[in-house]
This record gives sequence, C-alpha cells and structure tokens, in this order.
Amino acid sequence: MSKKINPLLIFILGAIFSLIIADPVEDKQALLDFIEHIDHHSSSLKWSKETSVCRTWIGVECNGDNSRVIGLHLPGMEFHGPIPPNTLSRLSALEFLSLRSNSISGSFPSDFVELENLTSLHLQFNQFSGSLPDFSAWGNLSIVDLSNNGFNGSIPPSVSKSSHLVALNLSNNSLSGDIPDINITSLQQLDLSNNKLTGIIPESLQRFPISVFSGNTNLSSSTIARPPNSQPSRKANRLGEPALLGIIIGACVLLCVLIALLIICCHSRRRNQRRELPENTQKKEISLKKMASGNHDKNNRLVFFEGCNLAFDLEDLLSASAEVLGKGTFGVTYKAALEDSTTVAVKRLKEVATAKREFEQQMVLIGHISHENVSALRAYYYSKDEKLVVHDYYGLGSVSALLHGKRGEGRTLLVLDWETRLKIAIGAARGIAYIHTQANGKLVHGNIKASNIFLNSERYGCISDIGLASVMSPMPPPVMRAAGYRAPEVTDTRKTTQASDVYSFGVFLLELLTGRSPIHATGGEEIVHLVRWVHSVVREEWTAEVFDVELLRYPNIEEEMVEMLQIAMSCVVRVPEQRPKIADVAKMVEEIRRANNGKQLSFESTLETSGSANKIPNVGAETTSSSTVTQ
Repeated sequence: MSKKINPLLIFILGAIFSLIIADPVEDKQALLDFIEHIDHHSSSLKWSKETSVCRTWIGVECNGDNSRVIGLHLPGMEFHGPIPPNTLSRLSALEFLSLRSNSISGSFPSDFVELENLTSLHLQFNQFSGSLPDFSAWGNLSIVDLSNNGFNGSIPPSVSKSSHLVALNLSNNSLSGDIPDINITSLQQLDLSNNKLTGIIPESLQRFPISVFSGNTNLSSSTIARPPNSQPSRKANRLGEPALLGIIIGACVLLCVLIALLIICCHSRRRNQRRELPENTQKKEISLKKMASGNHDKNNRLVFFEGCNLAFDLEDLLSASAEVLGKGTFGVTYKAALEDSTTVAVKRLKEVATAKREFEQQMVLIGHISHENVSALRAYYYSKDEKLVVHDYYGLGSVSALLHGKRGEGRTLLVLDWETRLKIAIGAARGIAYIHTQANGKLVHGNIKASNIFLNSERYGCISDIGLASVMSPMPPPVMRAAGYRAPEVTDTRKTTQASDVYSFGVFLLELLTGRSPIHATGGEEIVHLVRWVHSVVREEWTAEVFDVELLRYPNIEEEMVEMLQIAMSCVVRVPEQRPKIADVAKMVEEIRRANNGKQLSFESTLETSGSANKIPNVGAETTSSSTVTQ
C-alpha cells in the first residue's frame, strides 16, 4: 500500500532544488579560480563554494533566472599582478566588467576576446602595459575606459568596428602614432589626452573639443593646419585696422550686455524656485566630484562593513549622478546613482570635530547595528578634506518630505493616512529602542527628527543618522534651538542623552499628529513652537483642532489619536527624569492599535469615559505668552 506524498513537501523540495540548480556552476567555478590565482588583500571579498554566487557574492550580478553571471563589479579590491588566464574569460555571458582602481599589471588579457557579449569595460587606474587589444571581437561594446594605465603602441584601427561605442577613454597612457579614423556615429564621449599621439586629428573626430586631444604635443588638426607656403586670403586685408577695432569693441559691448542679462535671468529664476519649493524638495542633478571639498588621498579608501554587498570605490561614488535630498544639521545628503544602477544615500559631513581614530571607532560601533527599523551604515570615508557616510536609499522618502513637501510637477506624495502614521511611529520607536540597547545601553542617537526617519518597504519607520552628534562640532545655541526637536536641557549637541532622544521622539509624534513643523513662522513672523502650541490647545479645551485636518477624514480613529497624544506629551515634559524610557514608549505605541480594535468612539465620548484631560502631563514651563503662541 503506497503512502500519499504531501504536496507541500513536494513544493518545498522543488523550490530548494530550483535554487540549487539556479546557481551558475561553471561561472561560479571560473570566479573561484580567478580569486584563487590572483593576489589580493581585500577583506570584504569573501566568496566560497558553500554560498550562492548570485545571492551573496559581493560584486557579482546574474541574469533574471540566475543561470549566468552577466556583471562583475570589483573596483578597489586591492588586486595585484596579472589577471590569471582562462578564468574571467570563461564568463561567456558577461556584459559588464569593472576592475578599476586596483593594481593589476601585465598585458591586456588575450583571452578576453572570448567575452563576445561584453558591453561595458572599465579597467582604468591600474598598471596594465603593452599594446591595446583588438576590438574586433566586441561588436556590442558601448563603454570602454582603459585610462590611467601604461598602454603603449598605436590605437588599433579595429576600434572603429565597435559600431555601438558611446564612450571611449584612452587618456593618460603612452600611446603613440596616428589616430585612426574612428567614424562611429554613436560615439558621444572621447578622451585621448596625455599620450604621445602624432599626426593629424581625423576629420571624423574634429567634432569633439580640442581638450580631448590635449597633452599630445605632436598632434594637429587638419582644419587649422595650412600648407607651409600658403598666403592669407586677400579678403582678409580688405578691412582696415579702424574698422576691425570698431567691430571688436562693438562685439565686446554686446557680449557684456548679453552676459548681464543672462545673470539677471538666472538669479531671478533661482529666487523664484526657492520661493516655490522648500529646501529639501529642490531636486537637481549635480556632480559629487564637483562638490568635493578638496583632493582625496589615494591611501584612503571607502570602508565597507561586513555583510554589505555593494561594490564600488570613492571614484565611482564621486562620479555618480547625484541629487540633493536635503540639508541638515550635520551636512548635505545626496541620492547617488552609480554606473551599475545601484542607488545609495550619501551624507557629506561638515564640521567634524574628532580625530580620525575617534571617528572610525564611532563608525565601527554604528556600522555593526543591524535592525529592520534602523538604516544600516554601509560604508564611510575619512580624509583631511572629506568625510562621507553611505546608507541605503529609501525610495519613499523621509517623513519630513512626506508631511511637509509640496505636490506638483507630476509628483504624487504618499498619502499619510492614520494607519501609515501609526506604522511610522511604531517602527521609529522600535529602532530607537534598539539603538539605546547598544554600547552596553549607553548609545544615543542625538539627532532624532522627521528628516532622519524614512519609510521601509513595509512602510514602517526606519531611523537614520545614528550617533553622528558625538563626532561633530557643537552647534551654537541659536542654531541648535532652531530645529525645534532639542530637549530644553541640551546646551551642547555632543552631549545629548537617551532622555533627550525621548523628548525629540515626542516632538516627532506631535508632528505626525498635527501635520505641523516643530517650529515655524506665521504670516506675521511670530515664532510657533509645536510643543507650546499643543499644550496651550490641550490646556484650554479638548477640540479636534490639535490634529491634522487630513486625519479627520478617517473614521473610528479618535481614541487612538488621543492616546498617541498622551504618549507624545509624556515624552516632552521639561524634566528629563520624568520622561519614560523609549522601550516603554515603543510598547505603548504598539498597544494603541491592539487596545482599540473594535472600538468606535468619538472625541467627546473618549474624553468623558477616559478622563484624558487629567492624563496630560503638566508642561506649563514650556508655555509662552499669548502674544507669541499662534494657532
């Protein structure tokens, strides 16, 4: 009598089997052979037979069904010596290869001609020597960067056979001889500077600026070169010197007028843009490299933390297409899109006060924090002129942008209904509570605010910018207080406490409930402090006006909002010792939904039955005169 096999067991076994066979066995072995035979000193490159090449190996990209390796991103991995033969060339489906910023030497691997599907090749900043490869084998190449090496000999005419070429960079080598006629219509970027090229620039390449050929002393352009015995045209002598002088002066005057008008128009446009959009919502593409504050020491590298599967170096990061996400207390945060389609958030720190050793110790402490409601620190960079921290990028944006950002220009913000706001509060509270357990229960966040809280994929709050306050220069009191989140006892931003974190979180809860910024000016330029305003409304009478009008559209949430308000007010009491611990706050916020499931009470019945007015802590010390409190 045969036994019936459980269908669920069959499904599970099938799923496991599919995962096993999905791993590209041959490509995996080729990569293992490569890493085994090349000299390297990178601690972040931990490939092993026991792990999945497509899911866990750093720098490896597979196709949709994980059957082949199509991308290899290994810049700055401290590779030395030549590329082992018959290793990477076995990755026949490879499309993208980046080994830039290593110390790879020897000649260009001859077996790379087997990589027929290659579209992007990045080998710049290495120590290659010898002649350039024959480009005939790569009909799909679109990007080639072999700059900053020691290649010599001539540029092979076969480069013109790469008919899809978009970018070619051969600068800073020792190439000599004539430039071949590279008549490729798709070619948009070219750099042949700082070589030993001679002869005349082909007509097909004279559409590029002269700077792409600079540093080649024996190179000339056919359009500007004249036969040795040629005479100036007679027409050139027809205009006398006074006429020429008048034309030149008139042209200069006209040019000055045009420049002045252009400056006025640009200034007016920028001013109007600033009026229309808050600072943290003005988006424009920029170059991080152009914004860099100084030269970067080649001995300093991006430091990645264990478990991070990102693979890029400082040059990749600074060359990335970037966009300002916001300007905060500790620096400017950018969204950086790298060449391999990876997107990260990069904060450029300003006014770092600690030495390199102390800074690195703090980064190591933060970098080992792992929690679903804490934004992981992926990497950092420290040099005399530049300090960067790299985090995950959250596509849904910060809570500050979602609460206060304007809609328009085709951009639709996520609707922050009560369910979403409750999840944000729960997630942020859990994240802060976990942070407070680190370093033997002594770690402090130090800068909790809506712009440092993001939404993860499940729309729970996720806290970022952990522990940076301790490494920054102290903010002067007027600047420090302007943020509106600081606890009243904090006079030095470097000396925040877990109790002051609780106060800041309480302000954040009030921000979620009211939809108002922690501090802002009214039309009459009166300063409105959120904590004081909420207390004044609560003290005078219980009305719905304290809550965001956007929330009043949703039924049956009145009691939950009142309970959240009670929790927030308990966090923002003036005396630090009277504030609850963040772990208790997290439990109270989580309990709001569980305690009120099935209840449908109005504001009036809530107040009558729970006596909520008596539960709000006395924060009278925070109030101001009626002349400065504006609803």
